[in-house]
Amino acid sequence: MRILITNDDGINADGIIRLAKAAKELGEVWIVAPLEQRSAASHSISLHNYIDVYPHDFPIEGVNKAFSCSGTPADCIRVGCLNIMPYKPDLVLSGLNNGYNVASDIQYSATAGAAFEGSFQGIASIALSEEADKLHEVSDRYLPEILTDLANKKLGYGQIFNVNFPGCPLNECNGILTDRRVSHGMFFRDHYIELAHLENNGVRLMVEGDYNEDTEPDTDFRAVVDKYISISIVKNIG
Repeated sequence: MRILITNDDGINADGIIRLAKAAKELGEVWIVAPLEQRSAASHSISLHNYIDVYPHDFPIEGVNKAFSCSGTPADCIRVGCLNIMPYKPDLVLSGLNNGYNVASDIQYSATAGAAFEGSFQGIASIALSEEADKLHEVSDRYLPEILTDLANKKLGYGQIFNVNFPGCPLNECNGILTDRRVSHGMFFRDHYIELAHLENNGVRLMVEGDYNEDTEPDTDFRAVVDKYISISIVKNIG
């Protein structure tokens, strides 16, 4: 299997390193990932500015085809598929993101956006995320198993698998829930605070969120709150 991996936390992030280590057991791994943090870029691509791509010394033995990219995560998949790889990949992986991508947050997620780009290129694609800055015991235990299970499953055009791992100790994880609906809720209920008044009646704002765990049953959001691994099929278009 030929696998193309990207992320939105940057090519040196811990999550993409752990994902590549697990993925190389399935086949030949290529990395094209942003040089820097590109979270919340959604499915945006670069149309009116150039993209710089450089070979990158990736710290996993056996992963020798790695490149940093100045563009967005979706750019990375496009560049990887259309320019860098000499053949079309069989699988696109995006992650492993530092922070959940569930519920309404999916629409902003560059992790999901990159996976959707893979799907639009006709490639089976999986977005993978975990609770931010928490334990990695659950993802480290279940990641190889889930990749093996999902890698050869077929999805429709514009569809991706969206996987989220809870950040709890392994012995507190309650298992895997599949076919989760995408919640209409959100972890953070946002509002904007005024930081300063500017010249010419301007105002400087910054977003601030109130943490929330109130969500519907049988959803991706409910699953991770209840310490389950959530697997959803998410559809964009088509």
